[in-house]
Amino acid sequence: FFVDNIFRFTQAGSEVSALLGRIPSAVGYQPTLATDMGKLQERITSTTKGSITSVQAIYVPADDLTDPAPAASFAHLDATTTLSRAISELGIYPAVDPLDSTSRVLEPRVVGNEHYETARRVQETLQKYKSLQDIIAILGMDELSEEDKLIVARARKLQKFLSQPFHVAEVFTNIPGVFVQLEDTVKSFKAVVDGEYDHLPESAFYMVGGIEQAVEKAKKLAEEA
Repeated sequence: FFVDNIFRFTQAGSEVSALLGRIPSAVGYQPTLATDMGKLQERITSTTKGSITSVQAIYVPADDLTDPAPAASFAHLDATTTLSRAISELGIYPAVDPLDSTSRVLEPRVVGNEHYETARRVQETLQKYKSLQDIIAILGMDELSEEDKLIVARARKLQKFLSQPFHVAEVFTNIPGVFVQLEDTVKSFKAVVDGEYDHLPESAFYMVGGIEQAVEKAKKLAEEA
């Protein structure tokens, strides 16, 4: 069941509510926003006779994830993939924000301890880097401690490594699409977070598949330098 996009449902409800003379709630939305969204989302459910998967595109007003309209939808979803303008501006595609994206499946009992711990460590590193960005913008990298400099370097490599060479984008990027096994992806990210590839330049991690490709790219960059 594909919805494009669920924000239109909220807008329609807001207009109907205004016509009925109801007093609007926060940010001008209808007072029955949570109830209306709940009624719709609860109809998309699995029963003894079958199951249904719903994929919903959600417009986020002013990129504010706390806006009542998208927030009301998020509460009913098992997973959210958040696209970021800031990441897109860095030329990293898909422009998925790993800090704002969520999944209920990301639990040790479902994905295993190694996958879970690696994912959380990646998020922790990226979050620390995000908190340091204001300091970097004002004072520069030189004012950071050696530990923070290491975190920033690894976080930037992780950001680049999250880019993916898609088969469907070959025409635009001239980079062949690559399939990477989940196990290899987890091991690669774990190695980057552990510092096993601190010696590689961050540009080597951009638009590559597995970590082996990053190593090969680093060698080519060194030869060209």
